[in-house]
Amino acid sequence: MPKEYIRARAPVRIGLAGGGTDVAPYCVEKGGYVFNSTINKYAYSTLRPRRDKQIKVTSEYYGRYTAPLDGGPLPLDGNMDLIKAVTNYFNPKEGFDMTIRSDVPAGSGLGGSSTMIVSMIAAISNWLDVDMSKTEMSELAFHLEREIIGLKGGCQDQYAAVFGGFNSLKIDKSGVNVMPAHIHPDIINELQCRSVMCFTGTTHDSAKIIETQQKAYKAGQNEEALDRSKDVAICLRSALRHGDIDDCGELLAESWEYKKKFSGSITNPEIDKLYNTAIQAGAIGGKVSGAGGGGFMYFICSFDKKSKVSKALIQAGATVSDFMFEPEGVISWRGEL
Repeated sequence: MPKEYIRARAPVRIGLAGGGTDVAPYCVEKGGYVFNSTINKYAYSTLRPRRDKQIKVTSEYYGRYTAPLDGGPLPLDGNMDLIKAVTNYFNPKEGFDMTIRSDVPAGSGLGGSSTMIVSMIAAISNWLDVDMSKTEMSELAFHLEREIIGLKGGCQDQYAAVFGGFNSLKIDKSGVNVMPAHIHPDIINELQCRSVMCFTGTTHDSAKIIETQQKAYKAGQNEEALDRSKDVAICLRSALRHGDIDDCGELLAESWEYKKKFSGSITNPEIDKLYNTAIQAGAIGGKVSGAGGGGFMYFICSFDKKSKVSKALIQAGATVSDFMFEPEGVISWRGEL
């Protein structure tokens, strides 16, 4: 007898500029502004309904988790908390099996955990026929991850995974305003041909880095850098909309200089080495995506230097990763096995 499944796929994002200004208390007190784009690397959730009240979760990264659903809320204890929080929120009457996996490792700097919780929400809401707007899904993902589970971070990742494409996010105490950039396909194609993304070989603990950033802000040590990072994000969006890729590269470099001032944990000798290697090979500018300290780096190159930059990064020990910009956000669908 065919068995129904529901699958959801959500894209991770590259932070182009303004990342860090979406983290409280800065965004609440002074307002945040982030410019990012999703790419074709994804978090996947596959749900298969059960006929009992058991939840069985299988993760390539975190292993297995099994629990009954008739004993009250699932405990948030650091083990599979994302799916537990989502399950507690929707409170399904029947059990399910869920398999989760991601194209990027934890600590990649591409918003992986937020993207994963978005894919989980999309799968379970599809299964239960719960109609949610993009804003509602983004807000729920943020609420569960940041406020219920208590994972430190900003809000750009959840909204990027839901909305998809190139977006600016304007954040203040009243909420998040998502502003699609509506960039001409020719410009995106040109940017694609001049973009290089590489994995540094190490991941990071974004929560610890964000905590140091928050402490530095409260001590008055990085406020100007955060302010300027917002300005760069606004300028980068404008430059890209006008098709000035060289200017985008220069603004990306400026964004990286300000980002390094957020916290002493943003960069390290290995990251600096890779950055300098890429610049010497023909990159105009680049930065670490996400909180910093490791994960993926993104560069914009001169029009004829992409191959040289890629080879130089590989020789320096990085892994160059092919990718495409992804215009769509989270999707879910049903099928039968």
